[in-house]
Amino acid sequence: MIVEQRIYTLHPGKIPEYMNHYRIEGRAIQEEILGRMIGCYYTDFGPQNQIIHMWGYQSYKERDERRTRLFANQAWKNFQPKVRPLILRQENKTLIPAPWSPDQ
Repeated sequence: MIVEQRIYTLHPGKIPEYMNHYRIEGRAIQEEILGRMIGCYYTDFGPQNQIIHMWGYQSYKERDERRTRLFANQAWKNFQPKVRPLILRQENKTLIPAPWSPDQ
């Protein structure tokens, strides 16, 4: 299993707007196509104005196939212009669970 961590740094004060758009529209689109959401978080301490999405995949191949489907989805294409202006920066990481990790 791999975990993809996507960190979005938003313009100051834009977390409520982003979360509202995502709650109403984006989440359902992603969960249907991407599958296993491990979590969605926002920062309290440390770097501010960040939203963190974590998605689980069985392989890089599965991840690539699901993300290709997401980017081809018309509902996702319609959703993107609502949140893109709120985002300053994006970081993506893939994480590999340790052998003793509970999600192994």
